[in-house]
Amino acid sequence: MSGAIDRFLEAAQVLGHEVEVRRFPEGTKTAADAARALRCDIGQIVKSLVFMADGRAVLALTSGANRVDIAKLAELAGAAEARRASADEVRAATGYAIGGTPPFGHARRLSAFIDQDLFGYEEIWAAAGTPDSVFRTTPEELRAAAGAGPADFREERM
Repeated sequence: MSGAIDRFLEAAQVLGHEVEVRRFPEGTKTAADAARALRCDIGQIVKSLVFMADGRAVLALTSGANRVDIAKLAELAGAAEARRASADEVRAATGYAIGGTPPFGHARRLSAFIDQDLFGYEEIWAAAGTPDSVFRTTPEELRAAAGAGPADFREERM
């Protein structure tokens, strides 16, 4: 295992969230890559996206089928404005790199929101600390482990 996966597994254990990490050498960096590797619907993939809302890191646990509406997310976070975090900001806030950021177990506790569309699935998959590792969970287990409030922050589809 890698150091990042080990840190994630430790955090899961502390939270009492039993996980089994699956690795895919071809990578699961994007939602589409992960869905292909797992042979599941892209909507079952959790994207752990970090945004800066008035200078504070905020986590948006987003269904792989959706895009984040930044204005909606800013409003949920009580911020005047929000933007996508840079790679350095993601690593500073979470301790993980973009593409492998898990939904919990970060360097510090982040305000988190979970896409309500994820609750339409029995099981979902999220990154486990590296771009080639994932774990299976349920929307409710993920909500509890991440301390995330269910919310509608998806971009409306045209």
